[in-house]
Amino acid sequence: MKTYYERRASEYDDWWLGTGLHAGRDRPGWHESVAALTQTLGALPPATTLDVACGTGFLTQHLPGTTVGLDQSESMLGIARERLPDSTFVQGNVPEIPFPDSSFERLFTSFFYGHLEEEDRIAFLNEARRVAAELVVVDSALNDEHEPFEWQERVLEDGSTWQVYKRFFTAQGLAEELGGGEPLYESRWFVAVRS
Repeated sequence: MKTYYERRASEYDDWWLGTGLHAGRDRPGWHESVAALTQTLGALPPATTLDVACGTGFLTQHLPGTTVGLDQSESMLGIARERLPDSTFVQGNVPEIPFPDSSFERLFTSFFYGHLEEEDRIAFLNEARRVAAELVVVDSALNDEHEPFEWQERVLEDGSTWQVYKRFFTAQGLAEELGGGEPLYESRWFVAVRS
């Protein structure tokens, strides 16, 4: 997975923007949903936030307050640093989070939780609760195009193919899995939950 995201860094934002390999995809309401999701995140109360698996910082830039980004991919972090030069970015692997207890008010993660198999999910949630009192998770919505979990074949612009484990959620189902919380946003494409 680490190599996949390292190689995907330069084209990662194409998924959000509907460009590159994603230009021809039929995703009705996608751009409106991206706008609504970023508006929802921007309306959160400001907090010191750790963004785990921050990637290129596409959503990090919408989080109010002071942010620190954590990602395993140095290529992703390079893009995030250019996008958010006033934020701090740290390279590291999860589920272990390289910060002391209660270092942040909020831990945010997007499109990471849904890649974790059960053992890593449990470890990640324990670590998330250790470093922050609040957890906000954004991930892919369960819709008629997907099963609740899949092994997906993903293709990069260089022609390489990768097998990726992926889960899809309803907002209420994700809230229950996180041990309670409130759905912040739900559309055909995305769910966001605060726990």
